[in-house]
Amino acid sequence: MSCERRGVELVYPPVIGAARLLFRGLGLRLTVEGDRHIPQTGPVVIASNHVSFLDFAMVGLMARRSRRYVRFLARHEVWQHPVAAPLMRGMGHIPVDRSVPVAAFLRARARLRSGEAVGIFPEAGVSTSYTVRSLMPGAVALAAQTGAPLVPMAIWGPQRIFTAGLPRDLTRGRSVTLRAGAPVHLDRTADVWTQTQHLGGRLQVLLDDLQRRPGHQSGAGAPAPWHPAHLGGDAPTPDDARVTESMPRTSVPPNWFPDPA
Repeated sequence: MSCERRGVELVYPPVIGAARLLFRGLGLRLTVEGDRHIPQTGPVVIASNHVSFLDFAMVGLMARRSRRYVRFLARHEVWQHPVAAPLMRGMGHIPVDRSVPVAAFLRARARLRSGEAVGIFPEAGVSTSYTVRSLMPGAVALAAQTGAPLVPMAIWGPQRIFTAGLPRDLTRGRSVTLRAGAPVHLDRTADVWTQTQHLGGRLQVLLDDLQRRPGHQSGAGAPAPWHPAHLGGDAPTPDDARVTESMPRTSVPPNWFPDPA
């Protein structure tokens, strides 16, 4: 076992334990669906939508059934935080510097080629409209280059607790649902742009399903700035959100009507 992997096994479990205590303290009603799609061994790319600052702690739950540690790609600014930086390094996560993203890509590819699980938020930031915004093509490119299955997943609920542009709300008993879809298998001939569009569409379909569920609705007449406008919420529309959100020029708009396959 490598020194790096031994380090992960030392740091990751207590961090997971701390996250569970946090979730218990908040009284979260957590539901995980589709975790059978995460293989117990071998490389896998988990691509999730991004709605809150708690997503990193929660998306890893998708791999709990397979007993795997997920290496997440995250903005390199996190590595400048005095508390978060040692934990991020200890868990083997991968910093992404938008000015030189290739470094993170190569590190993630190496992780996959060594049989590990890599987690990516391809929207490259929190969506303030709570719809799937334009995606970076890295998740698809990694899956295509390594042969790793690409598992799309949606998360919904933590935006009511701690997200961009809204005050924190520590009300107990919030519902949080994670749902993984069927894995997508790509090869080196895959058209990365087209497949990234399709990934965006798959994520939106998964997310729409969660957002429409009764357990994720607001009370009658209550304001819902945490719910998407197209489903009756008060969040900004995608067009309004794009005015304030920062998106790299290389991002790919999602195909909202993907091939059902």
